[in-house]
Amino acid sequence: MFLKTLINRNLHNTCGWALLIDPDKATPEHIDKLLINCAHHKPDYVFAGGSLLTTDTFSETIKDIKKKTNFPLVIFPGSLNQIDRNADAFLLISLVSGRNPELLIGDHVKAAPSLKNSGLEIWPTAYIIIDGGKPTTASYMSNTPPIPDDKPEITVSTAVAAEMLGFKVIYLDAGSGAVRPVSSKTIQAVKKNVNLPLIVGGGINTPEKVKAASDAGANLIVLGNAVEQNPEILAELVTQSTF
Repeated sequence: MFLKTLINRNLHNTCGWALLIDPDKATPEHIDKLLINCAHHKPDYVFAGGSLLTTDTFSETIKDIKKKTNFPLVIFPGSLNQIDRNADAFLLISLVSGRNPELLIGDHVKAAPSLKNSGLEIWPTAYIIIDGGKPTTASYMSNTPPIPDDKPEITVSTAVAAEMLGFKVIYLDAGSGAVRPVSSKTIQAVKKNVNLPLIVGGGINTPEKVKAASDAGANLIVLGNAVEQNPEILAELVTQSTF
């Protein structure tokens, strides 16, 4: 059970990290650089996926990652047709901060037969988009305005509702390349009110931001855009944090 690592981090109030690889941007050579860095600074998971895929490289990227590493590979889908049985697990995301019915349940119904037969471990994930200071691909593609970061009470109520509905994971995301990450105040408020593993991503591009998210209660920090642009920064982000 690949989710068990994240559940245990929540039980023991610890924090790990995941490397996010965008198949649209990751050449085999680039993946090599990223995973070489991970050999010394091991992630809990490798996430793969993107909000907008403009190339037909998704399956090839999944196979390439699996060939080069034994880290659990989790699909972080931009759409629910990004399914590949060569991965280990799948974030079954419901965009609970929005009101788009297709992203709450409609697309899930369409994908259910394929996911059921895929053999992938399914993580029912409540996905909450937080304002990171600029429009993101995720908010644009989903037609979903983000929750204002200075309104943690809205985020908390959304997360509490998701827990009562039976989701297994909460994912707070400011979006790829966000100007600012999800605030410590918001993370702390959600952690105080929800007893579920908490993933946080978007705009986390300095050791200080990594440590702030970890100290606030994140159980898994997703590092994507910053590492994608500069793989060598990974060591700095990880070794100077609390991992």
